[in-house]
Amino acid sequence: MKAQIKRIINYSLLIINSIGVSAQLKWTNVDSLYQPLPSSVHVYFTNQPIDTAPFRAYYLIADLKDKHLLFDADTTLKRRLTPTQFYQKNNQPLVVVNTTFFSFRTNQNLNVVIKDGKLVGYNIHSIPGRGKDTFTYRHPIGSAIGISKKRMADIAWLITDSSRKYAFASQWPVESEKDSMITFNSKKYTRIPSPLPYFPDKLPSLPLMPWKMQTAVGGGPILLQEGQIKITNNEELKFSGKAIDDKHPRTSMGYTKDKKLIILVIEGRNAIAHGATLTQEAEILQDLGCWEALNLDGGGSSCMLVNGKETIKPSDAAGQRAVPAVFIVQKK
Repeated sequence: MKAQIKRIINYSLLIINSIGVSAQLKWTNVDSLYQPLPSSVHVYFTNQPIDTAPFRAYYLIADLKDKHLLFDADTTLKRRLTPTQFYQKNNQPLVVVNTTFFSFRTNQNLNVVIKDGKLVGYNIHSIPGRGKDTFTYRHPIGSAIGISKKRMADIAWLITDSSRKYAFASQWPVESEKDSMITFNSKKYTRIPSPLPYFPDKLPSLPLMPWKMQTAVGGGPILLQEGQIKITNNEELKFSGKAIDDKHPRTSMGYTKDKKLIILVIEGRNAIAHGATLTQEAEILQDLGCWEALNLDGGGSSCMLVNGKETIKPSDAAGQRAVPAVFIVQKK
């Protein structure tokens, strides 16, 4: 009996230690490696192990209130570019980081991109079923992070439609629907209820609001809401099974209540850096003070350049992976 109790205690301590790994990370300022930097932008690095595994990560923090900074996005049409190619294409900006998920077959963004206040990329709202469900479709509502003209950041779940000028946003996770229609019917989601979780045809509702952002990029799932870890993978259907517990290179963005933007990149898939799970990624962002945070495309796509210099080492053997969209920070 004592041995069993001891095993339970040891297992509980293991869980507690795993949950608290992010709080133990010590970050070193590495601004000197990426100069010139404005006083409102800083870069930090850690190689402190988490759960005894090798780990490497960088984060950049930028003041959204600094009017000398321009927060922008860029995307391509039917082709992809490496982050370095985007860096050259956009007159060598301060920061370039990968963002959206995409199709290798068509090079198409699978998430929203808003540039200069205009929708230039759209969420894919219909996913075909597999196996016995090949004649059915799931309709998830994808998430994004945006910055308004007034330099206010927001993370929301978006309905995007090429016939509409703006994306329409929910501030609560949206349960995906399943039917036999290949076409997504956005009219079913014109109103949303306030309780969670919700179903649009069954509960009292509030109007879905236009999301008027100057710049936005999509990804998913959302990692933090109101400072708490709430990973909405089940609603967004980004990763199947227990994939959120797998370790991979990661890219994510979040913002603090005092209007700081944080971009986190985690190295992985090599001997000196194993990557992180989605939960570990969320814990790190929470520890850094994010109020809301969003996972972006990771794996071989993860890459952040600061003044054209790589931070993490991309995991693809060939180096930087070509992607269809990036988030950019420019100095005015």
